[in-house]
Amino acid sequence: MTQVTASMVKELREKSGAGMMDAKKALEENNGDMEAAVDFLRKKGLAKAEKKSSRTAAEGLVAITSNGTSGAVVEVNSETDFVARNEQFQSFVAKVTELATQAGDLKALMSADMDGKSVQDTLTGLIATIGENMGIRRTETLSVNDGVVVGYVHNATVPNMGKIGVLVALESTGDKAKLEELGKKIAMHVAAAFPQYLNQDEVDETVLEKERNIIRDQAKQEGKPDEIVEKMLEGRIRKFLAEICLVDQIFVMDGETKISKLLENAAGDVGAPVELKSYARYQLGEGIEKVEEDFAAEVAKAANG
Repeated sequence: MTQVTASMVKELREKSGAGMMDAKKALEENNGDMEAAVDFLRKKGLAKAEKKSSRTAAEGLVAITSNGTSGAVVEVNSETDFVARNEQFQSFVAKVTELATQAGDLKALMSADMDGKSVQDTLTGLIATIGENMGIRRTETLSVNDGVVVGYVHNATVPNMGKIGVLVALESTGDKAKLEELGKKIAMHVAAAFPQYLNQDEVDETVLEKERNIIRDQAKQEGKPDEIVEKMLEGRIRKFLAEICLVDQIFVMDGETKISKLLENAAGDVGAPVELKSYARYQLGEGIEKVEEDFAAEVAKAANG
């Protein structure tokens, strides 16, 4: 049987991210064969990951990256905010976000190469090492032919990572530095105002019909006659659209200018027309139902195995 040395254990730990005793055992079980030991740990790590996969991961980080005409935003979840402050976790999120610009969608991202392993396998190893359920929940890329993609993170934990991340894509042949400045302001607006659509063309008719029904029911409860209700609908729907569509919202920084007018006014400043092509706003844990547990009961449960 091959003798397992300290240098072999060190090499395996560096390759796998596993703990010292796990690495030593893997080498012993596989007669010192490094690749077999890596596979052994991967399988073991996968088992650990599966055991943890039922636990809700609603914390973590939203991260952005932007480089000229393209950018990406990614949400990577963990069980606790403590892990979100872990440098190893943050390093993983940073690498994932850079890969996301080329991957394009979540499926491609999970199979992308990260330092010789797939992102999925790297994540599995990280789950085994840190000991929490984690997952890459979603990603989105934005790009323009000529212009800028600008990012903003609200209350960043570390640069380009936090709980709310925004990307804004502006198409224009104008001054890039001024476009960047404009994009940053709009991204900050998006973080604060939480638009649901870019413009009215994107709003599904079922959404509008649902809102119409709500308005009708409210008006009827107030005792208004049907003919008055129908006249009210048009104005109420206009107001509803102005609240949910980005280009129709009032710019939060001055409280009076529509975003569409802000873009129109910016043309003179940047030296060319400016079109807001797209945006993405990710808020950490959005839509995830988090189960609140009694901490004392959780500790007692852990102590009892």
